[in-house]
Amino acid sequence: MAKKDIEKELRDLQSKLDNLKSEISDNSDTALLPIIKQMEDNASTLKVELYRKITPGERIQLARHPNRPTTLDYINYLITDFVQLHGDRRFADDHAMVGGIGMFEGIPVTVIGTQKGKDTKDNIKRHFGMPHPEGYRKALRLMEQAEKFGRPIINFIDTAGAYPGLGAEERGQGEAIAYNLYKMSTLKTPVISIITGEGGSGGALALAVADKVFMLTNSIYSVISPEGCASILWKDSSKAMDAAQALKIDANNLLQMGIIDGIIEEPEGGAHQDYAGMAENIKNKLRSALEELSQYEIEHLLEARYAKFRKIGVFKEG
Repeated sequence: MAKKDIEKELRDLQSKLDNLKSEISDNSDTALLPIIKQMEDNASTLKVELYRKITPGERIQLARHPNRPTTLDYINYLITDFVQLHGDRRFADDHAMVGGIGMFEGIPVTVIGTQKGKDTKDNIKRHFGMPHPEGYRKALRLMEQAEKFGRPIINFIDTAGAYPGLGAEERGQGEAIAYNLYKMSTLKTPVISIITGEGGSGGALALAVADKVFMLTNSIYSVISPEGCASILWKDSSKAMDAAQALKIDANNLLQMGIIDGIIEEPEGGAHQDYAGMAENIKNKLRSALEELSQYEIEHLLEARYAKFRKIGVFKEG
């Protein structure tokens, strides 16, 4: 796969550097030091160039990387005194949606997010990060609780979409998502949403009606998966990469179109390479966003949130 080719090229380069350093250590040949320095500089330049020229297909693979940090990973790094809350008070507790209360740099917050598994067993338990309607109802219950107590809401989104099973449809999957969109538009507390991996269709949007929507560099956000789009348009899922190019699912394009409010840079090689570094970048963005949003009256936030989403999709013919 294309992503693996990038990582293989970087690994091969690092291996050559390690071998050369080992040779110097063995024979104390300091004459090789300038060569090593040049190779290290070349490696850094190559990494920057490789990830600057990344294709939509490679971006998708990074967004879906199995070792990418999950919501609970970010909570572990960012939130202190976290207490996880369970259940939608109607049907069940959906393990694909996690949430609770805690402290972010001394500020009481409510944190909610979709949760993928760490292995096959965990993924089955969590429906591969695709929530059922009770997951969205749990999320809304926690958001309304946050509104009641004046806590800012932080949402982490990494899902291919809402769970498409028969049971989920019978229990009102579409209604649960639609009701979240409606209620989030009027929540009287600051809301920040971050796309950390995949932001798939209404399953992602049900947590993304926010005052600030950010994306990680290698995340994707789209009305449909590239595979699904290719199957509908061309009856051929192998054209997924063509669909990805046309959908403009990457953070840079979405920022230019005004669909998101900012991009959070990932560590070199992707978020899965450095959990702590990625969490630190998110912390800095959250801090500045909360400081900004706290300056406004609730009425102003609601008006700005409404205007933000009303203007999405407006265009002029050339």
